[in-house]
Amino acid sequence: MKIPEIHIPIVEIPIEKNVKLFIKREDLIHPQISGNKYWKIFYNLNHYLESRPEKPLIITFGGAYSNHISAVSAVGNLFGIQTLGIIRGEELEKKWKDNPTLVAAKRNGMNLKFVTREEYRHKEKLTEFLQQEFPEALIIPEGGTNENAVQGIKMMLNNDTKDFDYLCTAVGTGGTIAGISEFCEENQKVIGFKVVEDASLENRISELTSKRNYHLTDAALGGYGKINDENILFINDFKAKYNVPLEPVYTGKMMQKVFEMIDDNYFPAGSRILCFHTGGLQGIEGANMLLEKQNRNLIL
Repeated sequence: MKIPEIHIPIVEIPIEKNVKLFIKREDLIHPQISGNKYWKIFYNLNHYLESRPEKPLIITFGGAYSNHISAVSAVGNLFGIQTLGIIRGEELEKKWKDNPTLVAAKRNGMNLKFVTREEYRHKEKLTEFLQQEFPEALIIPEGGTNENAVQGIKMMLNNDTKDFDYLCTAVGTGGTIAGISEFCEENQKVIGFKVVEDASLENRISELTSKRNYHLTDAALGGYGKINDENILFINDFKAKYNVPLEPVYTGKMMQKVFEMIDDNYFPAGSRILCFHTGGLQGIEGANMLLEKQNRNLIL
């Protein structure tokens, strides 16, 4: 299966500063398989299908509102491949119908297996059991990050991205920043905006790329998946001003932090900054459901 060449627009974000800011709209690749997930999953899938499995099966891991779970289910539906999602939190088994991400995954034909949070913490052992039970299956890690995924991220870089001084991406499991770091131009600086508090993250990235041209900065804003009122205000204002939707877990936090760094004169005058929109807009519906229960402002 050959991945088609796809032209992704780079949009300038007009700001009255001494730097130039742009965003690459990877979220526009596919309505369900968007952003970095597209490249990560397809490179894993291409490599897997070369082995010609008799009954293809993709197994992967994720939380209740996982963009990765949503994307893998859509890939399975698109190509007629069976999928199995290992979902963190056995309590969700009785109320998954209230979760828009899991409902969409089921609609795409994904089977869901709910495990305790303790079991989920030991995904390596769980992966071993699953590989024994399903020897022909492709098992993709949480977030899709592995060596094949890093190769896939190379497709996010092309002639259009070569003229930027800084390349910025949100960081969850580390695969996207590893790929950008590995394949960007020698003169480019890579900044990763950590949206998760994970002590093992830097070691994982260093295992996936031989380069050390990246810098990590904290953008968790209270923790992974936590949404504060300032972030909601920023996302809604950004969409109103620039007509670019952001989601609250990854790109919303990254762009908020980028604006703060610009205001603090982190970037030298004349710098050209490119931010990658890594998709995940499907998560807005679930975020709004939680915000509505808390009587808080919604993401528009």
